This record gives sequence, C-alpha cells and structure tokens, in this order.
Amino acid sequence: MAAPQIKFDATEERLATLSLPEGGWSASARRDALARVRAMGLPHARDEYWKYTRPESLVQPEPPKAALFESGETPIFEDVDRLKVVFVDGVFDAEASDDLSLEGIEIERLSESSADIHWAKDIYGQLEIAGQTPVERPLAALNAAFATDGVLIRVTGKASKPVSLIYHHKSETSDAMLHHCVKVEKGAELTVLENGPAAARFNKVMEVDVADGATFHHIRMQGRDHERRAATHIFARLGEESVFKSFTLTANGMLTRNEVIVELTGDNAVAHVAGACMGDGDFHHDDTVFVTHDAVNCESRQVFKKVLRNGARGVFQGKILVKKGAQKTDGYQISQSLLLDGSSEFDAKPELEIYADDVACSHGSTSGAIDEEALFYLRSRGVPQGHAEDLLTLAFLAEAVLEVEDQALQDEINSRIEAWLMRRRTA
Repeated sequence: MAAPQIKFDATEERLATLSLPEGGWSASARRDALARVRAMGLPHARDEYWKYTRPESLVQPEPPKAALFESGETPIFEDVDRLKVVFVDGVFDAEASDDLSLEGIEIERLSESSADIHWAKDIYGQLEIAGQTPVERPLAALNAAFATDGVLIRVTGKASKPVSLIYHHKSETSDAMLHHCVKVEKGAELTVLENGPAAARFNKVMEVDVADGATFHHIRMQGRDHERRAATHIFARLGEESVFKSFTLTANGMLTRNEVIVELTGDNAVAHVAGACMGDGDFHHDDTVFVTHDAVNCESRQVFKKVLRNGARGVFQGKILVKKGAQKTDGYQISQSLLLDGSSEFDAKPELEIYADDVACSHGSTSGAIDEEALFYLRSRGVPQGHAEDLLTLAFLAEAVLEVEDQALQDEINSRIEAWLMRRRTA
C-alpha cells in the first residue's frame, strides 16, 4: 500500500476516537482545523520533517502506556511567587490551582469560554494556520480541532508575578490535549512557567500574540517521567519592538518533539528560542524551530544543546527565513550535542533561506565527546573523574541556560541539571 494511503487511513483511525466540541466562538476555527487535518493527514515517517522522528506513537488511536514516576524531588519553581494553574492528565484541577485573577492580566479556561464573541477568536487557530506554511504541522491542527481545555490569557499591563502552568500525570493511559492562547497587549509584560509530565501522551499548543513594545518570557521544564510521549507547539507573532524569549529544559522522556514557530512582523523585534536537554538510554528528543523575519532590524537567536548517553538520540531542525525587505536582520542559530558514549546519536538539519541583502545570519552545528584535554586539566588538579565530567557538561550547556534572564531561575535550572548529572556520575 502506498505511503499516502497508509497515512490517511491512520488519520481516520485517530479521528474516529475523538469528538469535535460544538458551539461557542471557537466552533468555526475547530471545523477549519479538522479540515486541515484531513487534507494534510497526520505525520508519517516518510514526511520530510519527520524523517528523524518516528511519529507512530503520537498518532495511533490509543496512547502507549506510560508508567507513573515519583522523583521525590521538590517540584521546580516551588520557591517562586507565582499564580498556579494545575492540570491533571489534561483536566483542570480547581482545588490545586490558585484563584485565576492577577493584576494586569485576565485569565479564563478554554472549556468555560463559550460566548459567541471573544478576544481569543482572533488568535485561536489563527497563528497555527499561519505556521502551517511552508511546513505542515498536522498535530497542531489536530489540537486546534479537538483540545477541550487550556487557558486564555490577556495581558494588559506588567503582570505582578508569573503564571505557572503545572501538569501532573496520574493515569498510565492518559491522552491529553491542551490549547493555550496568550495575548500580550501593547507595552505589557508576562512570564509563563511550565512544568510537569502532563500525561502518558501529551499534545499541547500555545499561541502567543506579542503586540508592539510588549514582552513575553517563557520558561519550561519537561518532567522526568521517562515513558511519557509529548508533541508541543508554540506559535508566536511579534509586533514592533516586542520581545519573545522561550527556554526549555528537558530531562528524560521516551519521545519529545517541541516545535516553535515564530514570525517577526514588526520592526526592531527580538525573538530568542533556546533549549537544553539531557537524555539517557531509550530517549528521543526533537527540537524543530522555524523563525520568519518579515520586518526591518529584527534579531533572532536559536541556541540548543543536548547531552546524550547510553544510546539516546537527539534531533534539531532549525530554519531562519528572511523575507524580501527584511533588511538589517540579525539571525543566529547554533545546535550542539555532547555525546557521552559511542552509541548515542545527534541528527541536525540547520537551514538559512534569505531574500534580503543587508543581513547578518549564521548557523552552526557540532557533535562531539568531552574535551580530553580539558578533562585531563581538571583531573591533574585533583578533581575526580565524574565530577570533572559534570563540570564540563555544565559548561557545555551554559550558553543555552544563559538565555534565561532571571538569575534565580537560571540557578534553579542549573541545580536540576547538576542533580541529573549526579544521579549518573560514574565516579
């Protein structure tokens, strides 16, 4: 049977397990998204942007089981003053969440927002549609069609504290979809924190509209439940002199694919996307990023570092597209892996596509082992082997972690990296 037919048969099998929510302001967007899913088909291993990551477990009708995991560690961000919004296997937990009110922002649940007119109507599914060209992202369209919960956040001033989205995994067979919409009004500012494993299989979309002069910070920690599978998407649109910065730390996980699609539409906008991941054994981590420059004098940075051991696999697919007229673009992209043994693998596909002539764009990708000369230097000064390797690994990841502006959050992230390394220290 030809691959396209297999692909579309698999799509219909998956759709047969889902029910399209009806009514409300999102109904039209959901129907359009469903039509896109059927037209594209869900991902197949022969699709160009899925050739490094097998999508079968993300699209099959029922999720593979994922054993529950209790780390015994204090949850990340626990000491941060924040507004907590908690989901358990994709369902909002009102008892564990804070009151959804905060100076400078309005927060609603997607499932409770049923009016015919809503500000989110201009965002829900709309940024996702824009992000489908030139690369199709059918799992995001699937989410836009069927996600029943999430948060709608409208920021009108400088939020007094971060909004913290916390995801708990309680069922071995949970299959969760969440869809968040964030609108940061002109001159406003918000930080969103995310953490937790979410579900056995997790599909999440976040659409972020950053208006002129606004700032959006996003820091995410993807949990240590090793058997979990996740496909996440962030779609961001940036106005004039706006700032968007996103950082993700991933520790373990059988399969994770994080896609970030950013469009800089206003002059002098800034977009930074960064990630650090540590994988051990049966681990597959895919960062797929697409940044489009469509305005003058904008800056983008992509900084991704992966530490892999015991056969773990990392993937990076990153593109900078500079459209005609987007002069004085400053685009930077780096993807690197540290392979701690000979059985691990890193696949990279960096891309530049430039249609303007006054730009400064660069990309690079490297893979390698720990620097033997640096390791010898530390060992010769009495540093034990395992500790020396950890110090060099932390130094390798530092460029990505430094993309987090808040020093306290930087320190928290580094402490989690150190803890992961210590659990695997050889000596």
